[in-house]
Amino acid sequence: MIKENRIHKFFLNDRYIVLDIYSGAVHVVDRIVYDIVDYYASKTIDEIIALLEDNYDRDSIIEAYGEIEELEKEGLLFSEELDISQVKYNHNNIVKAMCLHVSHDCNLRCKYCFASQGDFKGERSLMSIEVGKKALEFLIENSGNRRNLEVDFFGGEPLMNFDLVKELVHYGRELEKKYNKHFRFTITTNGVLLDENKIDFINEHMDNVVLSLDGRKSINDNMRKTVNGQGSYDIIISKFKDLVRKRKDKDYYIRGTFTSHNLDFSQDALHFYNEGFKKISIEPVVTSPEMDYALREEHIDEILNEYEKFSKDYIEIKKKDKEFLFFHFMIDLNQGPCLAKRSIGCGAGSEYMAVTPTGELYPCHQFVGDEKFKLGDVFNGVVNLGLREEFKKANVYNKDECSNCWAKFYCSGGCHANNYNMNKDIMKSYKVGCEMEKKRIECAISILANLD
Repeated sequence: MIKENRIHKFFLNDRYIVLDIYSGAVHVVDRIVYDIVDYYASKTIDEIIALLEDNYDRDSIIEAYGEIEELEKEGLLFSEELDISQVKYNHNNIVKAMCLHVSHDCNLRCKYCFASQGDFKGERSLMSIEVGKKALEFLIENSGNRRNLEVDFFGGEPLMNFDLVKELVHYGRELEKKYNKHFRFTITTNGVLLDENKIDFINEHMDNVVLSLDGRKSINDNMRKTVNGQGSYDIIISKFKDLVRKRKDKDYYIRGTFTSHNLDFSQDALHFYNEGFKKISIEPVVTSPEMDYALREEHIDEILNEYEKFSKDYIEIKKKDKEFLFFHFMIDLNQGPCLAKRSIGCGAGSEYMAVTPTGELYPCHQFVGDEKFKLGDVFNGVVNLGLREEFKKANVYNKDECSNCWAKFYCSGGCHANNYNMNKDIMKSYKVGCEMEKKRIECAISILANLD
């Protein structure tokens, strides 16, 4: 690969930043270094001096050039691509996380719901204790030597089957002792059925909670309506505040969704913050471009500008309040997982699976209900071995559009479900999603550069 394709550079929030793609090194640099890197790979020092002598003096150019040379020698700039394309991913087929659809029913009728308002295009149903217990047993049986396991109670609306949730948490604790495992439980809820007892149980037993509310009252109530067609904001907001107040320092996220109707989504994030919520996520809707609320390519520039605008607000708030977190502006620059793992992503269809109320296994919650993506069930295990292999191969080295993208080791090729829903191919990237992810990464890095 030519050197020019091994780095990515950008200017944002008053910082000149150069990212080395393969080492993951991030450099906050002076303007002169930022300018020189464009020519470093293809020009001699004398040619660079001739090109830039109107802007910088000769000695400064030579000094900056030397800094780049030193970074290259240390493997922190223009580093070479590692050949990890033949690394076998999850060859033992270890499962580490499951999404339990304890309820295929919901008490809201959100317009954009990928789950067809909770029933996943099937019959409304609740998971039984037999299926739930078998799902936890399946996870343990297929977890190998891995001790820490993830379980998300999901729907529909899981509070509609909350007695089962409680039983499964207690059963999970029994299994932990027996098999030397640890379950990390999460629940995702719209909050309609929250009461004091549910809040207390959730705060005691759930390691994380995802609270679904779109943001400002007018935005939320336009999209998230009750079965009677009324807005849901006033029903939910005080319950979420109560849960978070009692939760203290335990993890949670309040999760909104932005559509073409609220392209100023930073205002929804700020609304949450002003209402006392510190951990916030605003997710882009993914739906057919034909829907009036869809995010289309024509919206990309406005969306990217909104992320940049919000990143400036975020920096100012973070300087005063370190507890404020926006999910998409969080980034780990300490390398984290190895490059091979970062090329794979979430592990859907291999390390991570969703379980329906009847025990069927799907690659993730967004594929549930589409029979061609059925992997098997918790009683007989994975039987569609070919499908599992397809998902295991869905990495950035096998996706043409990812091969030359600077962000590939941060997004890992994007969401399989979004790719499929928009292109009918898990190997073909969702363009709008790609552009948003790249901008969020730039924002996140520039934020760290301003706060360090």
